[in-house]
Amino acid sequence: MAQYFEVHPDNPQQRLLKQAAALLSSGGIVAVPTDSSYALACHLDDKAAADRLRQIRGVDDKHHLTLLCRDLAELASYARVDNRAFRLLKSGTPGPYTFILEATREVPRRVSHPQRKTIGLRVPDHRALQELLALHGAPLLATTLIPPGETLPMNDAAAIRARFERVLAAVVDAGACPLEPTTVLDLTPMGQGGEPVLVRQGRGDPAALGVSL
Repeated sequence: MAQYFEVHPDNPQQRLLKQAAALLSSGGIVAVPTDSSYALACHLDDKAAADRLRQIRGVDDKHHLTLLCRDLAELASYARVDNRAFRLLKSGTPGPYTFILEATREVPRRVSHPQRKTIGLRVPDHRALQELLALHGAPLLATTLIPPGETLPMNDAAAIRARFERVLAAVVDAGACPLEPTTVLDLTPMGQGGEPVLVRQGRGDPAALGVSL
């Protein structure tokens, strides 16, 4: 049964976040709040946890999972970023954007895209999640919490607990999140002089990053 940690969105209780971080470190799947919707998260280096994450979400290995990073410096350790892409990333972090980039060797091959060797990365603008990432001490592997067969993400922690309590280790409740996923931008064409590709329009405005539709 999932543990339930109710935290303040702007001043989250450290003792509760430490318990959630311990569950992540021991291989648990945790529902976490973000600046878009809630997400499912697990330890990056735990293969069994990553497999369960995909199973709960109902996606295969061709679905881009995302690394939740604390800041741009951490993001750059897990993706190959040239100067042009870095400037775009700087303008969109922290924020409700997911960027698809070429993964470095720091990313286990089993969690990157099997053909493209790419990974989704983002820096969330959410205090409770940022503090959880700091306590965990590394990026978390995550995916938007969209139930299998549905199109809208979940943003109510109590509803998440009721629906997934048998498969989650915990739910971190920091109040309702926006009912929108992130905007997803594929930046890999920039490495060959191309332009970013809009993969999914979500909460983030591509125009704010200078990306035209």
